[in-house]
This record gives sequence, C-alpha cells and structure tokens, in this order.
Amino acid sequence: MRYLSTRGLPEGPRPGFSEILLEGLAPDGGLYMPETYPQVDAATLASWRSTLAADGYAGLAASVLSLFIDDIDAADLRRLCDEAYSDEVFSSPLIAPVDELDGGLWLAHLSGGPTAAFKDMAMQLLGRLFEFELNRRGRELTILGATSGDTGSAAEYAMLGRRGIRVFMLTPAGRMTPFQQAQMFSLDDPSIVNIAVDGVFDDCQDLVKELFSDLDFRRRHHLGAVNSINWARLAAQVVYYISSWLRATTSDDQEVSFAVPTGNFGDIMAGHVARMMGVPIRTLVLATNENNVLDEFFRTGVYRVRGAAETLATSSPSMDISKASNFERFIFDLLGRDSALIRDLFGAQLPSQGSFDVSGSSEFSSIPSRYGFVSGSSRHADRLATISQVLERDGVLIDPHTADAVTVARRHVEPGVPMIVLETALPVKFAATIAEATGRVPERPSRFEGLEELPRHVIDLPDDAGALRALIAGRS
Repeated sequence: MRYLSTRGLPEGPRPGFSEILLEGLAPDGGLYMPETYPQVDAATLASWRSTLAADGYAGLAASVLSLFIDDIDAADLRRLCDEAYSDEVFSSPLIAPVDELDGGLWLAHLSGGPTAAFKDMAMQLLGRLFEFELNRRGRELTILGATSGDTGSAAEYAMLGRRGIRVFMLTPAGRMTPFQQAQMFSLDDPSIVNIAVDGVFDDCQDLVKELFSDLDFRRRHHLGAVNSINWARLAAQVVYYISSWLRATTSDDQEVSFAVPTGNFGDIMAGHVARMMGVPIRTLVLATNENNVLDEFFRTGVYRVRGAAETLATSSPSMDISKASNFERFIFDLLGRDSALIRDLFGAQLPSQGSFDVSGSSEFSSIPSRYGFVSGSSRHADRLATISQVLERDGVLIDPHTADAVTVARRHVEPGVPMIVLETALPVKFAATIAEATGRVPERPSRFEGLEELPRHVIDLPDDAGALRALIAGRS
C-alpha cells in the first residue's frame, strides 16, 4: 500500500505506511491518502465476522489494518493490536460493545479507554506504532498537536513513558471543561508540555499546520502528528465501524447506518473510508452543534470557515470547531482526486476568501446517492432534552456530543436499518451539562477522583507561531 498527498506529491516513489506514520502532514501541506481504497468482498466480510467472534477486537483490528499496513510484519502488527486492545487498557473485554436503544437506534460504546473518550480507540494503538517504528529507525519524535477537548488527553496518556517521544499539546485557553483540562494539566512529566493558547481550537490547529509547513523547522525538531491529520489515526478508527456493523447485524449483507458527532471530520471520515471499502453502510449521518460549518456544506455546497469571533462556546465543546482539518480528504475524493483543484480550493481560495462553493457541480448533487452523507445540527436545548429522554427510555446516560448525534440520527432512521450512534465520551467529562439535563451529577469512576484538585502544569502562550517555535526549540 502506497500513499499520496491530497495536493500532489513531487514525482517519484510514493511513501509507505511507516513513513507517513512519522510525518503526519505531507510536505506540500496536503493530507496523506491511500492510492486506492482496499476493496473487501463477501468472503472477507464473512471472515471478519468469524475473526471478531474468535479473536476479539484486537484480532479484527490486525486483519483490517493489514490492508493499509504492509511494511510492518504481520506478527508484530498483531502483537501491537493485542497490547492496545486488551481488557487491561479498556473497561470491557469487548473493547467497543454495542447496545440497542429505543426507536431503531444502537449505541457503540467507544469510551472505555484510559481517558474515557473515543479518541483512545485510535490513540492507544498509535502510541505503540510510534514507539515500534522509532525503535526500528533509532529516531526520536516531537509530537505537536491541538485539541478541542479529548484528543489531547488521549494522546498524552498514550504517549506517556514511551521511549523517544515528547508531546507539545495546544489547547484553546478556557474552552474545555474543568475535567478535560485537569486530565491534561495534572500530568507532571518533562516529556509532556501542555500549552494554553489565547484563541479557539481553530487557532491552535492553524499553529500546528504552520509549523508542519515549515519544512526546515519540522525536520530539525522531528515533528510528528497525533491529530487526525495523521492517516494512522483514521485507519485505526475504521476498525470500530466494522466491529459495530458486525455486532448490530446477523448477516454479512445487512446494511447499517451511522450517526457521528463531528467538528473536525476525522471520526466520520473513517466511516467514509469503511463505506468506500465495501462495508455495508447505507447512510453516514453527520451531526454538528451550533458550530455548523459542516452541516452547512452538506446542505448548501458552500464550505465557509469561521473566525474566532464566530466560533461559539457550546455545551458540546469538543465540536466547537469551524475549520475541519480532515474535510480536505473527503473533497479530494468528491472531486475525482484532482490534486490541482484541491491546491486551489484549500491552498488558495480558502485562505484568501474564507470559503469555496461547489454547489453547482454534479459531484455535489451526487453526495447522498454516491457517498451516503446526510447532515443536521443540534442546539443546547436539543442535547438537554435528548440526554433526559435516552436516560428515561433506555436507562443509559450519554454525553452532550453523543446527544447531538442521537438528536440528528432520529431524523434519518429507516425501518429495518440499524442506526448506530458513535459515542464520544463518558458523561463524567461534562458534569455540568448532565446535571442541567437530568438533575443529577454523573457517576465518577474511582480513577478520576480528585482530578481537578491536582496541581496544574500548563504554559500560557499567545496565538503566535514564533512564540511556539521558540518554546519547542528551547525544550529540544
């Protein structure tokens, strides 16, 4: 399997998985994609059902990921998956169990990892892949990432104590819940550097991309990425789409739909990949909160990013994003993988005009039929009502982001087609909103007791690439 950039790499041999694993962003500023999506047939789907039953989630992960990773020995890949997806790491031996809810909905529980968020599903494997590859090459890696809430803690816990890895994680100052902040800022380790940026998540993400675009600085300091700009994150997320489909069906040709809360387009992009591979996915329901840039695109064909002043602080804060870094990957597929066009849209039009418009194209009109995407948005009152209703009807407490997905999913349920909602995090991370919706504080796992009272380790930084460069260089 070889990889290309959405913006077109220079002529020559295209890199393999292990090379792009350590790079993150492509040298031309684009995002890595497989040259072609692997195609799965009925026999493969049937074999995956048997593998999940016999070898569990780790066995399924190794089988699926081998389609994208051919430069790591199969035995080593299986060992890494066994280590990442064990009941010592996740709270359930099923790793990602799926339960049926009322009204044709199903819930995929993805928050059983160390940081109680779905980001652990990919990050636990990514940390092990990084360590394995760095050891093979005798190299070190400086992780530079940005988080709107859960990526940061999942990355830091996955990378903590791994040889040759340091982490610089940017957060939007004051934009995360106290629990989310405490998960990150309580870590006291010289290899973990938390940075609170004076801005919103999109500003943090822009700083990361600017430093990755500085090839000299990037190479000098061995920068690598854990955000979903790193293809390895998406590949790992494809696995739980497949396991969820298997657990909600009894036959290998039965279709399901997925409802996915997303602001950065990473989680649902993995569903797009699974669908393009041939997994029987009927519809991908994209759910946003009040920051509805992605919903606006799928309704109108106009992709218009927002500035900090227009990016609202909501009660589903991990989706308070107005520049979806993974969206370029989907547009690349949508527009026939035309790298020159992608360079124009994302490298020229978006920075200069703040938007682009594909509403008049035949490609845009074909999205529902060809790619299965529909979309919708949810507001604070919607998520409060949905949290309360799901608790009353099903006895299940869900977090605000998952509630956004349930809200939008209910508009698109079809008889006989399981609608699987992907969980974002455990409710304890958003206690104030849960209390507002239900009148009670969510139960707190014992490992998180007293978290907010621990000393904080965080550096305040202006929204300035020069200041960030100086900080990283000074700690190298």
